[in-house]
Amino acid sequence: MKLDFATILTLLVLASGAIWAYDSIVLARRRKSATEQARQEDGRELALQPSKLVEYARSFFPIFLIVLLLRSFLVEPFRIPSGSMMPTLVIGDFILVNKFTYGIRLPVVDKKIIELGEPQRGDVMVFRFPEDPSVPFIKRVVGLPGDRVAYYKKVLYINGEPMEQAARGVYTGIGSGMTMTGAQVFEEALAEQKHEILVQPGHPTLEGESVVPEGHYFVMGDNRDNSRDSRFWGTVPDENLIGKAFLIWMNWDWAAGGIGWDRIGRSIE
Repeated sequence: MKLDFATILTLLVLASGAIWAYDSIVLARRRKSATEQARQEDGRELALQPSKLVEYARSFFPIFLIVLLLRSFLVEPFRIPSGSMMPTLVIGDFILVNKFTYGIRLPVVDKKIIELGEPQRGDVMVFRFPEDPSVPFIKRVVGLPGDRVAYYKKVLYINGEPMEQAARGVYTGIGSGMTMTGAQVFEEALAEQKHEILVQPGHPTLEGESVVPEGHYFVMGDNRDNSRDSRFWGTVPDENLIGKAFLIWMNWDWAAGGIGWDRIGRSIE
């Protein structure tokens, strides 16, 4: 069992719930019995109280449970540590991820129990890195099961069709993203969705072509020349999916002076 935050939270729910239940079923009866016995023997009124451990369990169990349910089935926060998704997401963005878009999964074991939907081409998706499932990754879905995906001369091809790109000028980075200043910004049309990408003319890039296996997804970073993605390590299996990123709720970048107020509340497209 991997000892990540979800596992720790689940163990806290189980432990606090078990302590509270044991006190309610066993210890509370013992306190009541001792109180009645003292009253019958010498008329004393005992004021027996639960232990501090029980009080803490009672107080924190609902909190642990609510956080576990919200985080497991509704939304989960993540922080963007790298620039691989620039300009859509920058270093220091704190995002919210919809956990039920791709189905309801049990915490810890990550087994899907309810089918609700599947990733669509263009989704910004969070998943467990196939080479190390303990590490969450975020990329854009470009290839669906059965698609033939190719990348040549900085142009993406899906099933032989090039994805249209429209020049949008030169990128100016701030803070930790200053190194990308001067990159070319293009608006890429992926299916019916349009989003911006960064490319660096003259920068070497990995080219190639592959067919996406069933139950897998081909993902790429929007910072095309500075992203290790499916071009390098392969496709993402369905069992590794975490959810769809939909909102930037905070941005904190020391190199840019702290809070990036202009990024708070932005939707992720």
